[in-house]
Amino acid sequence: MFTLHPCAAGCGRTAISGSHLCAVHAASAQDEARRIGTYILEHTIIKDINAPGLNFVSTDFSNRTFYGCNFMGSSFSMCLFTGSLMRMCFFDFARFTNCDFSRGDLQFLSFAGSAIKNCTFENSELIHLNYGGAAITDVTFNNSNLYNSRFIEAELSSSDFIDCNLKKVFFLNAKQENLNFKSSNTAEAVFEQEEA
Repeated sequence: MFTLHPCAAGCGRTAISGSHLCAVHAASAQDEARRIGTYILEHTIIKDINAPGLNFVSTDFSNRTFYGCNFMGSSFSMCLFTGSLMRMCFFDFARFTNCDFSRGDLQFLSFAGSAIKNCTFENSELIHLNYGGAAITDVTFNNSNLYNSRFIEAELSSSDFIDCNLKKVFFLNAKQENLNFKSSNTAEAVFEQEEA
């Protein structure tokens, strides 16, 4: 699991891996995002990266294996995660716009409080994921296994869960608008407290 070192500026945030400063106090947060992105491109297995608060644009994270990485509060725009394997990674309070997670094998990840817009998680293993409190708009989960994932208190709109495994998926107190669950096993999901 990633090691947390305090930012040398004394702000209470954690330093980015390979730096003594956080994204706020780095000389150039853009350069730090480019450095982390280059590291990921040069390695097929990425372990224990701490990269909170960075902004990634058009970065290719596809077909990589991630273990125990922290991207909390980061922003991802037009990024590719296709075919990636991820375990125990944190994307809490991150922002995703126009990103592709299709054909991924994602397990034990947290997207709590994140904003996810116009992204796809199609044809993926999405097991034990936490989307609690996330704002999810125009997102496609079609043909995916979401076993034991959580959308508790999430805001879901204009999104598709067509032909998905929803066994033990919790949607408690989730705001739902214009969702499509066609051919999914919604009877095995939990939408109300008394079903739990």
